[in-house]
Amino acid sequence: MGEELADRGFSTRDGLWSARALVDHPDAVTALHKEYLSAGAVIITTNTYSTIPSYLDKAGMGHRVREFATLAGSLARKALDEFGISNSSRIAGCLPPLDESYRPDLVPAAHESIPIYRELIDSLAPSVDLFLAETMSSIDEAQHVAEALRSLADSEGFDWIVSFTLDDRDGTKLRSGEAVIDAVQTLSKQDPIAILFNCTTPRSILDGIGCAHKVATCRVGGYPNRFKPVPEDWTLDDDQEIIRDAGLTPETFVDWSNRFVEAGATYLGGCCGIGPSYIRALARNLDARWF
Repeated sequence: MGEELADRGFSTRDGLWSARALVDHPDAVTALHKEYLSAGAVIITTNTYSTIPSYLDKAGMGHRVREFATLAGSLARKALDEFGISNSSRIAGCLPPLDESYRPDLVPAAHESIPIYRELIDSLAPSVDLFLAETMSSIDEAQHVAEALRSLADSEGFDWIVSFTLDDRDGTKLRSGEAVIDAVQTLSKQDPIAILFNCTTPRSILDGIGCAHKVATCRVGGYPNRFKPVPEDWTLDDDQEIIRDAGLTPETFVDWSNRFVEAGATYLGGCCGIGPSYIRALARNLDARWF
């Protein structure tokens, strides 16, 4: 959602990032959700990746976390209702990293993280069907979300998925350096319906799925980004450019997704840079493959 909104001029790649679209272009958010649904997506994700204090504070809006998270959930629900998709389609409430992506060294402590996740969960609950803790760079970061979910009685009826981001050069490890197998075994105890890998290269995700499939007690899968390896000290506001991988076309994206399936994946999708045309190609491939 965030990168696609930025590509279309509805948000910026600094400051508020994807939350900017909630402030200035909420109709564009709804329209993009519908576009993904039209392409064949059966899970759409709320535009809440940057409705967190660390991003909103940059614009003096840190007190509006609940407002923007609630709005993002309602826009996704509006899109699903207006599109008239089948009852099998679902909305995932995005629960993101609370400081920077890919930076396990910047993960806030549990006593800081859990109250923020609780507020996001509580705000999204009226609109979503499940929760997605995504781009988790360490075991502790994912555990903070699990603890927040456990502590809210209203979240007990919700499924949840946890998705880790991996070392771009060694998909057997999280960006924290922790082993994928250790992360999967630890988080499996928190009863997610799936453990996924996202926002890293397809090669690393394939390796991660292979590791996870050996030990997971739930489903596994992955949704890669369209970036070349990200600098280890990267932050959203610095001047280091993240370079798109021009070789990851819709066709090669489908090829990688097929390899994910062969490695044991049952959840497939796309992260940053994977627009509706990629999802359309994936959906058509899956229809041809299994139906």
